[in-house]
Amino acid sequence: MKLWTTFAALGLLVMGTWAKEAVDFPPCDSLEAEAAALVAEDYLNAQHTHGYKYALNRIEKFKIISSPGKADKYLLELEFLETTCHILDPTPLGQCPVREKHQTAVEADCDFALSNTTQGLSVVAFKCKTETESAEDICLGCPQLMALNDTDGLRLIESSLDDFNKNHTLNNKFDLFEIGRMAFQVVSGGNKYFAEYAIIGTNCTNYNDDMCNPQNHTVAIHGFCLAEGSADLNQVECKIFTDTIQAVNTTVRVQPPLHAHTSGPHHNPAVHGLKHHKLTVFHDPTLSGLVSAESAESVEAVVPVAAPVVKREVPADVPTDVPTEELVADKQALADKPPLHLKPVALVPICPGKKKHF
Repeated sequence: MKLWTTFAALGLLVMGTWAKEAVDFPPCDSLEAEAAALVAEDYLNAQHTHGYKYALNRIEKFKIISSPGKADKYLLELEFLETTCHILDPTPLGQCPVREKHQTAVEADCDFALSNTTQGLSVVAFKCKTETESAEDICLGCPQLMALNDTDGLRLIESSLDDFNKNHTLNNKFDLFEIGRMAFQVVSGGNKYFAEYAIIGTNCTNYNDDMCNPQNHTVAIHGFCLAEGSADLNQVECKIFTDTIQAVNTTVRVQPPLHAHTSGPHHNPAVHGLKHHKLTVFHDPTLSGLVSAESAESVEAVVPVAAPVVKREVPADVPTDVPTEELVADKQALADKPPLHLKPVALVPICPGKKKHF
């Protein structure tokens, strides 16, 4: 009976050990971290149909939580940079240039929670916040961002889109879908304006047709235009996207995007503000019960293990009749030797990882 009780106690002890949650901090530049970050990058760009694509710049934190009988949880803090490709542009992300600092670069800091199952990595929660480069990083004389409801900027968009509809050879009339950004530059003779905006096909096939309505967003032809100049004299170049819109990943619920645009079929003043480049903050890991990567916890530092102190017994064959004067002389000789200075070991930080852009 006592033996059985002992075995039962040992079994409970082993089960308790197995049930303990394990936490690991792999290097941010490891293959495992890179693979998870790329899944997060693809997922982020698949979640919204407004604004620009974002490219991974750096992995800032990476943690794996393992529990018996459950899928491993990957928690990452990632830094993304805005590219110049609109989200509807079928150009592969790897071919999309990251917006330069002097163009008022936009950075997105995101927390991601992923699950690693036999089916592979999948995103279960994320949240992001965006910010533009500070004023000191913008070159003198470079174009400066404007509010998306600026009157002069809107006149440039209206006139340039009108010119495009008059001169293109497509069997479709286009309407404004959203404004990506507007800027101005002080030049001789007055301000020069710049605009980036997305367009959508309408049910009209002729420029002179009236009462044109945008087609359904999921099947309509889209494009992206770059315009510059003034309302009366402008240059415009539009790229038309022929590929269909990619299906949105449905692992988690998709909420309305918060990227600003001032007209078009999806404009809602209650949802879309007049700020540039705002990513959604939905899929908050804290709301899903997962630990946020932005919590107060700190990544454990790599500390070299100190050498253990070993006590050694004096061998029996060591002579004990050495004169005291010789022992003192030997001790003094050791004391006169210069101290041995050990150089500090440079620790390689496991996080954050290297920047891919700037």
